[in-house]
Amino acid sequence: MGLLENLALVFVAGLITALATGIGALPFFFFESISDRQNVVLWGLASGIMLAASVFGLVDEGLAEGSPVEILVGLAAGVVLVVVAHEFIVDADIDPREYEEADFRRLVLILGVLTVHSFPEGVAIGVSFADLGLAGGFEFLGVTIPLLAVFMTVAISIHNVPEGTAISIPLTSLGVPNWKLVWWAVFSSLPQPIGAVLAFAFVRVAREFLAVGFGFAAGAMIYLVLSQFVPEALSIGTRLPNGGKPELVGGIVLGVVLMAPLALI
Repeated sequence: MGLLENLALVFVAGLITALATGIGALPFFFFESISDRQNVVLWGLASGIMLAASVFGLVDEGLAEGSPVEILVGLAAGVVLVVVAHEFIVDADIDPREYEEADFRRLVLILGVLTVHSFPEGVAIGVSFADLGLAGGFEFLGVTIPLLAVFMTVAISIHNVPEGTAISIPLTSLGVPNWKLVWWAVFSSLPQPIGAVLAFAFVRVAREFLAVGFGFAAGAMIYLVLSQFVPEALSIGTRLPNGGKPELVGGIVLGVVLMAPLALI
């Protein structure tokens, strides 16, 4: 396959993960609301999946490609990216309930916020496709796809489902139609296919930075979990017994266990 075909395949993988976010809105076609307990478990599930994907997938693969020092440099760079990006938009954080009334200026702001949260996940997908077309993967339609790429695409797709649910909750309380819930959920993850393509193009051209790239994607995602997902879950669980911590921990463990078999494969 040529470069354009490879880029198209990586873009499709990123688009699949973005579309998976829309699945999180589907429960609202059948139920009017989701309880705080269920919501905390979902955030825990998303956190566990991302932690497992980062450690078992990206960090492990990075160690196979380079030294621990390179991984640590990448991890630090990933954290710095998210921290700096948040500093730029810290006063512009957009509540999903404002989406429906967004003018052009606010829409640009929303895209900036969504990029900070979704772009690192797209980077993880792109980096995982670094060995696309090379030996060591499995054949699909005549193309050798790395097992890590399948692992990361599945992991982030599953992780995006509860994110879509979280986005839909405030919107449904405002009477936003169900079909629009799906649209806004998918919209929130659209930076992922873009990040996937950019990261893939970079590591294919500069393979000497591949280990750093793996660390970078892992660092950004782990930091997002610790700085955004876990605090969000604890905030939602304040009205639950023990602050929702048992539900959060249970969700995290479930997410890790869910991804462990894929990691072993």
